[in-house]
Formats: sequence, C-alpha cells, structure tokens
Amino acid sequence: MDTQLSRSLHTLHSDIPLPAYLPDATFGVVRAVDSQDLHIAGVDALVMNTLHLMQKPGSSTIQSLGGLHSMSAWHKTIMTDSGGFQAFSLIRQNPKNGKLDDRGLTIYPEGAKRKFLLTPEKSIQLQISYGSDIVICLDDCTSPEDSPAEQRISVQRTISWAKRCKQSFLQLMDQKKLDKDQQPLIFAVVQGGKIPELRKECAEALLEIGFDGYGYGGWPIDAQGILVADMFALLRELIPSVYPLHALGVGHPENIVASFSLGFDLFDSAMPTRDARHGRLYTFNQTKSNLITTSSRQWFSYLYIHDKRHIKSSQAVSQLCDCHCCQNYSLAYLHHLFKMDDALYLRLATIHNLRFMTQLMERLRSQCR
Repeated sequence: MDTQLSRSLHTLHSDIPLPAYLPDATFGVVRAVDSQDLHIAGVDALVMNTLHLMQKPGSSTIQSLGGLHSMSAWHKTIMTDSGGFQAFSLIRQNPKNGKLDDRGLTIYPEGAKRKFLLTPEKSIQLQISYGSDIVICLDDCTSPEDSPAEQRISVQRTISWAKRCKQSFLQLMDQKKLDKDQQPLIFAVVQGGKIPELRKECAEALLEIGFDGYGYGGWPIDAQGILVADMFALLRELIPSVYPLHALGVGHPENIVASFSLGFDLFDSAMPTRDARHGRLYTFNQTKSNLITTSSRQWFSYLYIHDKRHIKSSQAVSQLCDCHCCQNYSLAYLHHLFKMDDALYLRLATIHNLRFMTQLMERLRSQCR
C-alpha cells in the first residue's frame, strides 16, 4: 500500500494528526455522547452542518451562545459542511423539499412556516459567524450515475459558487482585519461525477481560485455500493500533495483504508455512530503490529450485539480496545441494555465505535512512519 508521510493539519483550535476521522455532529452533537466522551475516545475534530444548524437551533441562538465551540463544549477543531450534500440528499432526490438554482439552495423544511435560502455567500457568512475552524464552499453535489449533462451543470455551478465563496471569505477576513494565522481554513469541493475530463476541469479551476484544502465531491460510492476508486485516485493526481484531501461522506472502514491508500487525509461519516446505535459494533482482528491493507478485510469484523450468544458473555466487545466501554462492561450487559432500549447502550456503543475509528487512524498513521 502506498503511504503518505505522517503530518498534521493546523487549525485555530488544534492540530489534527493525519489521517483523521471526523464524526458527524450534524446539529452540534454526536448523538448519545458528550464532548468529554469524544475527547477520551481520541477524537480530534468534528464536522457540523451549516444548513441544518441554521434551522436548529438557529443562527441567532448559536451566536448568542458564543459560537459552536462554546455551545457544544468542544474546544478542538470544528469543520462545518456547507450544505452542498443536502442539495443532493434533500432536493435532487425529492424536489418537493426545495429547489436548486444558480442562486443557491432553497429549502422547504417539513412543518416549517418559512423557506430557507442558502447562497454561497450566506453559507460562508454563517460558517464564519459560528466560529468554524474549517469552512467549506457550497457545492452542487451529484450521484456517480447522473448524466454527463447534469455533471457538467454541477461542475460549472460548483466553480461559480466557489468563486463567490472565496470572495465572501476574503471580504469577511478584511472586515475583521484578521491576519492569515488568525483565519480559519477554507476548503473547496471537486465535482465531476465519473467523468475524468470534468473532474480535471473542476480541480484546475478551484486550484486557480486558491484554497487551503480540497474535498472529493459527489456520492463516493456507485450503484453497486463500491467506492469510486478511480476517481479518488485521479483527484489525488490532480491536487498537489501539499494540500490535504477530504473524502467527504466516507466512513466505512474498508473505504477509509482504500481512500487513505490513494492519498486522502480526512474522512467523515455518520455510519460508525449510526451502526453503533443500531447494534453493529466494530472490532479489530489483529494486534497493532499487523499492517492494515486493502487486499483483505480480515483485519476487522462486525459484532452484532443483539445476537443471543452474547446473553451471558462476560467478555468485552474487544480485547484489543481500550475504550471506556470495553474496559468496564461485558457483552452480556450491553446485550441487556440494547434489549431494554436503554439510553446507556447508545452511549457505550457509540464510544466503542468512535474509539475503533480513532484507533484505525492511529494504525494508519503508524504505517506512514
């Protein structure tokens, strides 16, 4: 497996060792756990969502509480997703939820009395007002299966929005009179679907505008559930290695390892924490001395807590895990909590899967040295 040199990403609140997995704290919270749980599990940064936060709890509330760090009691790095993915998940897949045009996103939230308009400028303004350490440009997200015509519109719109985002960002930095070392980082997202020429066109245009990092845009897996690895590889070829690359929405352990082997540094997904809540726990099959490779999935397994074989098991979820859950509680107890639908299960399981993910990052970093 090709490996990168061990490095880190400096932000206003902390340095992030790379590679890093960022749990999704969409509404300002990783469900079922608090900031201390996250810290003890080894989490280095979180991703929160601008489009959702502007609705709940609302921008004025966030600002009155002193920003996202103060509100959530999380004092390490926060990255704020622009809301571009929601254009795909909310609007492209169900037009009654809103519309997408060159101005931006118009959302009609279910049960809300008013619509929400998110323009590139507003997305940046909100992210800065929230105190984000890494802001992301608004982009037009697509599926790999979308037509070439739709992919071209997405690329053109993404480039146009990125220019507007960068201009808004620079204006705000000038207004605040912030030197470069006092500014958050700004990332752009490369679209283009599975069409190499469009990926290249988008990447080159975004590089010309100039950003601190870049992300792989669009749904990262195809209709068969397979990572679009050739496009991931192409993007790393197009973006100079000095810039960090974010595999947006990639959270399956196998896909993280594959993306890392292709040169990606940052990963985020709700999958590990969602799996934990639904009873699917992750475990390593090998000690730290074993290399993690893309050629075999034998390095990790799933454990399903509802399985009857755990009813009287005094074993921990994993003998190779040092998390709060594995150090203190048995499989039998977790099985009991899960069957009781008790909130404590959600917390302990989430802590465990988060620690698995941070241990995975530690193992990948060790392979860089």
